[in-house]
Amino acid sequence: MNNSTVNFTTPEASTNSTTQSIGLLDSLEICVYSISFLFGLPTHSYVIWLIITGTGNGVVSAFFNLNLSVCEIGICLNCFVYVLSYWIFSLSTLKVFLVGLTTSGRPLFQCLICVERYLAVVHPVTFLKYKPLRYRVICCTVAWIITLGSCLVCMYTLSEENWPVWFFFLQFLLFFSIQLFCLVAVLRALKQSGPGERGRERVEENHMKRRAFYLIVITTASMAIIYVPYTIIGFFTIMVKQVINLLWFVGFTCYILAGFVHPVLYLQRTGKLLCLSLL
Repeated sequence: MNNSTVNFTTPEASTNSTTQSIGLLDSLEICVYSISFLFGLPTHSYVIWLIITGTGNGVVSAFFNLNLSVCEIGICLNCFVYVLSYWIFSLSTLKVFLVGLTTSGRPLFQCLICVERYLAVVHPVTFLKYKPLRYRVICCTVAWIITLGSCLVCMYTLSEENWPVWFFFLQFLLFFSIQLFCLVAVLRALKQSGPGERGRERVEENHMKRRAFYLIVITTASMAIIYVPYTIIGFFTIMVKQVINLLWFVGFTCYILAGFVHPVLYLQRTGKLLCLSLL
């Protein structure tokens, strides 16, 4: 089994013995996994509860956020499975399967959120046409099918030499390009004012565009923080043909911390941040 391939998504997989001993980096990884699970699970559950009860922006307008939070809960549970897999080795298949939630699920729903904001600002007529819930359900259904396919790919191909690195890199490049396109398009729309706009209308529209721009900026930045370190480290590992566990731990920590961006952003927008702002 190629360690550089497995380590692109599972940095702790560099320990090859079936009776692995827990070293310093392993202990740090367990701590980070535990933090992700203990703080991420209640945070995303709280966001889901706000959306379902209508306390936030409502189910329709926040449907992509709802699905993203469900996906993040799956990632949090995967962190719990990772911790258990240090002692229960039969969970290895499950933890590799759930990696697809990270590699495809999270960036897919982040892209849907960015595209939705892009349509609302740049193509408002098209946005109103496809605003009903059924179109969001169709998009999310397709996203979940793709995510499931990615989970199966992770489960069956992580032992293939170098394949997952290229597979994840191409996904990242596609999703990141879409978000950058939305970012630039909204920025251009923000700098332009429609003809015949009065002062107050112009201020309100610019405020909406600015909020959409900030949302896309934060989403794109969080995606870069999550995936750029892993991508660089993955290719570096292939080139030098040597696993450097410290580098993988740095990339892994960036991936965990950036996962808290969206729930905190949503809670801040809805005025329900409370003590969760400490995250």
